[in-house]
Parts: sequence; C-alpha cells; structure tokens
Amino acid sequence: MKKLSLLFLTALLGACSTSQAPTQASLDGEVFYLQRIALPPAATLDVSLQDVSLADAPALTLARQSGPVKGQVPLPFHLTYDPAQIQPGHRYAVSARIELNGELLFINTEHHGVQLNGQDPQPLRIRVDAVR
Repeated sequence: MKKLSLLFLTALLGACSTSQAPTQASLDGEVFYLQRIALPPAATLDVSLQDVSLADAPALTLARQSGPVKGQVPLPFHLTYDPAQIQPGHRYAVSARIELNGELLFINTEHHGVQLNGQDPQPLRIRVDAVR
C-alpha cells in the first residue's frame, strides 16, 4: 500500500512540474495626444493588435479593446491575445483611434510595431494625432 501511495504521489508531482505554453498573453499601454484639450465624455477609444504582414490584404486583428473613454489622457489599455496565433516571420502592430459619435477625432499616424516575444517595453505608449 505504501508503494502504491508513493507511486501515486510521484506521478502527481511529475504532472504538476511539467510546464505548458501560456494560453493567453497581454500588452498593456496608454494612448495619449499632445494637444491641450479635453475629450468629450461621449468619446470612445479603440485599440487593436494586428498582424500587418501582408501588404496586399487587410490586417488580421488578434486583439481589440473598444469602449467609452474613462477620464482624460493618457488613456490606459489592456490587450489580451492568444500566443498560438503568433507566427514566426510575421509583423505585428498596435493601432489606436478616438472617435465621437462615429466621427474620427484622433488616430495614430506612426507605425507601432511589436515583437510579441516578451521583449516589448510595457507600458506601450501610443501617440495619436488630431484629424482635421
């Protein structure tokens, strides 16, 4: 009986020690702009992580956060994605936009590439520019 218990405990400890690939990963950051103006209370923020590898096809969205703006800049965001979707040799980027009633107010005009290998500085800082 002791041998059976010892065998069971050994198997249980072995199962606990095997590491598995994470099922989720995340990017944290903030969106900001340089203008000294307040956002309207009804403004919305949309931030997305996209695979931008193919020049002749639409970007594939891997994660998105969209909703009402809470407060003023800098506006925090948290994107959760599945690391199994990340493919070697592909390029990934984060984009952001602020809208009011469907009308674009701010959008990022610079490419914000990410590696998604744990080396990206966090929090990411995404600057958006006013649309005129």
